[in-house]
Amino acid sequence: MRADRLISILLLLQNSGRLTTRELAARLEVSERTIHRDMEALSASGIPVYAERGTSGGWVLSEGYRTDLTGMKPEEMQALLLAHSSSLLGDLGLGGVFEHAFQKMLAAFPERLRGEAERVRQRIHIDGAGWHQSADRLPDLPTIQEAVWQDRMLRFDYRREDSAVERIAEPLGLVAKSSIWYLVARVEGEMRTYRISRIRNAQVLEKSFQRPDSFDLALYWERSTEEFKANLPRYPARLRFQEAALPRLAQQRYLKLIHMMPAEQGWIEAAAEFNTLESACEILLGYGSLARVMEPLELRDRVLLEAEAMVELYRG
Repeated sequence: MRADRLISILLLLQNSGRLTTRELAARLEVSERTIHRDMEALSASGIPVYAERGTSGGWVLSEGYRTDLTGMKPEEMQALLLAHSSSLLGDLGLGGVFEHAFQKMLAAFPERLRGEAERVRQRIHIDGAGWHQSADRLPDLPTIQEAVWQDRMLRFDYRREDSAVERIAEPLGLVAKSSIWYLVARVEGEMRTYRISRIRNAQVLEKSFQRPDSFDLALYWERSTEEFKANLPRYPARLRFQEAALPRLAQQRYLKLIHMMPAEQGWIEAAAEFNTLESACEILLGYGSLARVMEPLELRDRVLLEAEAMVELYRG
């Protein structure tokens, strides 16, 4: 609708400062001729919009002009209200700030949307944490966050299984995976990811750094996650299991079922892919008589050995 497009143009100019006809046309997916007609309509309605000429020119609003109109649709407002996670905001020290921001946003809504906003808050709540909440302690998160905001170098100790190493890094961003926080940083020119619960003695240094112009945090995380999954070890096996076990098996984190086919009545046979021999044995023992290893022999022997040890333990 044209009214929606005029509102979008007004908000784009208000937030961006200056945009060319071509940029507006590309963002709104209309022709440049349509943008010119829309500008005439905005001007005729009293909006102080005008064109600046030259190589750096474009459409602008008169200095100091702002509108309280948000142009927010009910579904857009709902998405905004549901997008936050209170637990993650709490980790960043922003839990109380969200409530103040929500009240300010609510006051800016048109009257017809205020009731809808409260309906959303009372009927849908997004809990970003899993049932098994991470016990990660994050004493250094505020310091790391400060370094990220200020583009300043960060020194910290990083704990490994039996040792710790010192790192001096360029902190580029923070990522929350469920309730676990990670630092994405550049160390000696190489991209690295650090689990923040393993960071100690973080210190913001005086030296600043230049962020890479092409760095995109979300894109980096997506690609690094794909690379991590692709490099996980693979342990193939062939299983036979009762149909009743399929829903649980299909949800196993470190198991992938491939090429399933019916076996004898009530049973399914499938090629499977675990990460390691050890994890395969641990997973299958949890299914008792509902699952049986057909191949490989070493996995059959490992499961049998562990099962016999369990029997002896309970008989003793």
